[in-house]
Amino acid sequence: MSKPKWSTRVKNLEWTSYIWLGYLPYSVAVYFPVKTSQDYFWLGLLVVFLVLYILVVEKAAWRPVTIPLELLVTGLFSVFGANNYLIIFPGWQVAFILAQRPKKYFYWFLTGYYGFILIGIIQAYSSDPSLFGWHNGEIMGLIFPLLSPILAYTFSRSVLRQRQLRQTNRRLQTMVQRDERDRIARDLHDNLGQSFSMITLKTELAKKLLVKAPDKVASELDDIERTSRENLQLVRSIVNDLHQQSISEVLFEQNRNLLAANVWLGTTGEKQAIQWPTMVQGIFAATLVEALNNVIRHAHAHQVQVDFTETPTAYQVVIQDDGRGGRLERVGANGVVGMRARLLEAQGTFKIEHPSRGTQLNLSLPKEAAQS
Repeated sequence: MSKPKWSTRVKNLEWTSYIWLGYLPYSVAVYFPVKTSQDYFWLGLLVVFLVLYILVVEKAAWRPVTIPLELLVTGLFSVFGANNYLIIFPGWQVAFILAQRPKKYFYWFLTGYYGFILIGIIQAYSSDPSLFGWHNGEIMGLIFPLLSPILAYTFSRSVLRQRQLRQTNRRLQTMVQRDERDRIARDLHDNLGQSFSMITLKTELAKKLLVKAPDKVASELDDIERTSRENLQLVRSIVNDLHQQSISEVLFEQNRNLLAANVWLGTTGEKQAIQWPTMVQGIFAATLVEALNNVIRHAHAHQVQVDFTETPTAYQVVIQDDGRGGRLERVGANGVVGMRARLLEAQGTFKIEHPSRGTQLNLSLPKEAAQS
């Protein structure tokens, strides 16, 4: 795939993560004016922290390394620099990120976070016990560093739950609309289908009764019979299309399965995708079921992202997980083969890519084929 344009990269920046850097100058100001080599050392370490902070935001695949390093650097400020304010940055940033992962990762982070603060407090107290008297502001200044990761994690989980709830409500609304389509499908089948069947039977009977004047009516009756059969087939085709599973139904069902496996599901463009033609949704829905089942069974992922996009010529779906990746086509398994065959049969494309972390599936269906 081609690299995203600069405008797209700017648009996708995690601006909310950089808002916190507005408080960084307060930590930098402590070491100005520069008087000693230690001041230069701490300023240099601040630069290292800033680089790590940006990498944690922008390079998700590097987080198993950059998050511990960022915590370590800020922990050095707490232990050796008597500065418990810089550690607040990962307290909020990392806690927000880990809210989408299993809780054990957050507990590991909390252990390291509070470990550095505790060591810093012990060391500061051993050097000057008066620092932590109630008359001194230092003891009050510890409240925000101590509460930051808990507050950030709780707030982030709340935001994620609200997002999941909104997505679930949209899917339920779509399912209600689908129930209405099913009712229409039953009416078409029961009423028009029966009517057309009766026309066919009467036409065949009329042909037998009118054998005495075939030159006058037989050709007309043939046209009626052919038309009625075509309309009956059309009704059956419509009913069959309406019974296909929609994208919303698949996401609603699979999201419950993913949550049970501690995997967060995120989507973009879902509101647009649920308006795609029924046939298109049916093809992508069947593929999504298989793809998301593979994520649960084999990927060992913590998060999966499904992006729906539409170009002037095609419908596109990208499924990206953050699992271990590796070979998807296994001996005796038909999942990938079935997904590829389903797309190719509809004149679409199916591609598997392996980014730095996880697996990415690129599905595409041309609009021309969807309308044929």
